[in-house]
Amino acid sequence: PRPVAFKAAIAASLRARVWPLLQSGSIQPVVHRVFPASEAALAHTLMESNQHIGKLVLSWA
Repeated sequence: PRPVAFKAAIAASLRARVWPLLQSGSIQPVVHRVFPASEAALAHTLMESNQHIGKLVLSWA
């Protein structure tokens, strides 16, 4: 565990340096696949298999 002040400094740095890049689209996360929430078990199976590159996302839309 780190002190709260240390965690707050990390959050502030991310907000100042990384968030603008995400908002502008300069950088974006790698998404392997989006699953409907009803297929969460399938997403978890894929995650455990290590046969993906990027994020596995659950959607409730």
